[in-house]
Amino acid sequence: MEKTLKIKLLSPLAALPRRATAGAAAMDLCAALEQPVTIMPGERELIPTGIAIELPSSDMVALVFSRSGLATKKGISLSNSVGVIDSDYRGELKVGLINHSDSPFTVSCGDRIAQLMVTYALCLPVEQVQELSGTERGEGGFGSTGTAAKELR
Repeated sequence: MEKTLKIKLLSPLAALPRRATAGAAAMDLCAALEQPVTIMPGERELIPTGIAIELPSSDMVALVFSRSGLATKKGISLSNSVGVIDSDYRGELKVGLINHSDSPFTVSCGDRIAQLMVTYALCLPVEQVQELSGTERGEGGFGSTGTAAKELR
């Protein structure tokens, strides 16, 4: 059975998400704006997409990621790192952008501002325990395995 992502256009300015290439893992989300929005350095803006979605099943999630080109070339990324769209959410998808650069950045209607990926969400039951099983790493974290590749050999 083929699963389909249902999309409702909420605005005449909205564009359907689409993959830029056949091998793209995520679909581009576009801004649906009546007027351009300028994000000043260090500021955040919530940008509407003009769409709502329905995931094919309750064991799926849609994830919103930054576009790598915007992040690396312009300093524009998501204000919450990754957006999580739950399977039961039916409202408009909006993208929180933050400007990490030292220059203003303007978003116009139709600009590709983020990426939408749909995947499965493993919703496990939770069990409180007194102890966790041991591992070689144990509680070591935050750089405890080093940074050099030779340290892993």
